[in-house]
Amino acid sequence: MLKFWFSLFIGIFDFYFKDMATYESVIKITGAVGDLVFYNLNGKNVVRKKSGFNKAAFKKNPSYEKVRQNSSEFGHCSKMGKVIRKSLDAYIKESGDPLLYQKFAKVMTAIKDLDTISERGKRTVENGLKTEEGRKLLGAFQFGTIKNVSDCIRIKDHVLYKNDHCTSDHAVILTLKLDSENYSVESNEEIMSWNQEKDQPLKNFFSDEDFLLCFAALKNEHDEITRMGFV
Repeated sequence: MLKFWFSLFIGIFDFYFKDMATYESVIKITGAVGDLVFYNLNGKNVVRKKSGFNKAAFKKNPSYEKVRQNSSEFGHCSKMGKVIRKSLDAYIKESGDPLLYQKFAKVMTAIKDLDTISERGKRTVENGLKTEEGRKLLGAFQFGTIKNVSDCIRIKDHVLYKNDHCTSDHAVILTLKLDSENYSVESNEEIMSWNQEKDQPLKNFFSDEDFLLCFAALKNEHDEITRMGFV
């Protein structure tokens, strides 16, 4: 009986679809008929072809290997981006950029692509950051409309160097210990007030064997962020 009504429906109502289409009919069909699926979406009658996705095949079929690799690396970059952003949450809020999540995820992916040590599907953000180009990509990332710190300060061998044209009142330095295996970040904050000595040593919170990132926020006398970014 269902096949009869379906044939009648096709004969009376001619519609064309590729992946999904809406249709108008006095006959309301819900469910699967052949390789078509009928359902209601946001008040509209929709018909689409059945998905050919097979979960078991996705996990084991060799033809899905590249898709599995991309999926694994995408998940890794998403998690790493999230834990890093979370550790900087108080500063990221000041950027006022609603698209920062997407932009940061994009730079995480670009940095991961620089990992030439790991096989495809297992490349990591950490290995990408161990390259000079990876560090440059992270250092060049701009948080919203707030200016980057790259042309104002630099850090080398645990010493903070301030350029002569830098007019900020003080700097907040966050040292981040990155753990890409457990997707966690430990951080320590240090406030550096400028004095006659523009080059100032930083405290060493972690072991030299740890993988560390440095984030800096420069502030004026009103404690407003004027520049920030990775150093």
